[in-house]
Amino acid sequence: MMTPAGADRPAAPRPRVRPDLDGLPLFRGRAAEGGMIGLDCNESPFAPPVAVSDAISAAAGELNRYPDNAAIDLTARLAERYGVSPANLTLGAGSVGLCVQLIQIACAAGDEVIIPWRSFEVYPAIARTAGAVVRRVPLTPEHTLDLPAMAAAISDRTRLVFVCSPNNPTGSAVSRAEVERFLGVVPSDVLVVLDEAYAEFTTGDADPLDGFGLVRDRLRQGRTNAVALRTFSKAYGLAGLRVGYCLSAVPVAELLGRVAVPYAVATLAQRAAVAALDCEEEVRGRCRHLVGERERVRTALLDAGWDVPVSGANFLWLPIGSAAESFAAHCRERRILVKAFPGEGVRVTVGADAENDALLAAAGQFAQVGAVDVVRSAPLG
Repeated sequence: MMTPAGADRPAAPRPRVRPDLDGLPLFRGRAAEGGMIGLDCNESPFAPPVAVSDAISAAAGELNRYPDNAAIDLTARLAERYGVSPANLTLGAGSVGLCVQLIQIACAAGDEVIIPWRSFEVYPAIARTAGAVVRRVPLTPEHTLDLPAMAAAISDRTRLVFVCSPNNPTGSAVSRAEVERFLGVVPSDVLVVLDEAYAEFTTGDADPLDGFGLVRDRLRQGRTNAVALRTFSKAYGLAGLRVGYCLSAVPVAELLGRVAVPYAVATLAQRAAVAALDCEEEVRGRCRHLVGERERVRTALLDAGWDVPVSGANFLWLPIGSAAESFAAHCRERRILVKAFPGEGVRVTVGADAENDALLAAAGQFAQVGAVDVVRSAPLG
């Protein structure tokens, strides 16, 4: 491995960068490793539909030109799909990029951001980058968002609240009625972000959230402090292209545009997303298959003695506490990557059928006091 330039020289005064950023976690992603089963990043196990690959190939000859910064075609398609004006939509480099922009437009140094915890690990990092103070509200014992407690945590310094549903990494989803009650007590000058990256995998709920529908209805009533986020990374299988979108009031959308990195959504990403919208039935079929696999894996784990909360996403949460890292290491020895949250649990992506079988076999060989009381050497499922 190459030594970083200057690493062997005497220390010189460092540039005058912000010292408060030293404690931020460094997101490194996953190193490419051949032969590993990747169940750690909540990616789709399916390659993009053929029509999407064809659209990418057709656009390859345009890469000497900058992308359409307004993403006119994709924005128009999304506006038609959700029954809103294009002026209410903002495209970004994944929904994560839009989370960053929302923090930028809402928060200055010392302002507060409220998040459920545990939830998406990027939330506290991007809030702190803006100098905001992060208020973490614990999940319920059932690993779900405690919306009443989040509402009670709001102060006169609160500028933004993240509501992740289904929640990453626990998979729990909140209902529309719960969110409506929550919004009913949140001050109208506090921005509420409904992050629905995994919405397409939510099934079986008699009152599903559908944050886009809720925000659209509120906008028509003149209530403008809620926004909704979705992405093409999960259900549509375009994680490598980074396309997310936000529904908001027009003034919020205009501010998001002001802080956006120019040309953030690449030409290939825009064309692929438009083509993906034309493959809706195929995408729905893939989601149905993954939901079926999710329930198969969950049932097998429950039968083996594991505690596995209900999930509305393309992953499962194993709340095994101090055994999280040892289970992740156990899986890695078997060429399986899972996401460990030290001291809390492990998040396991629902992959292809054979990948899920491998995960069940690994789980069947792992014994955890208090979670799995018997070492089961035989494969599960």
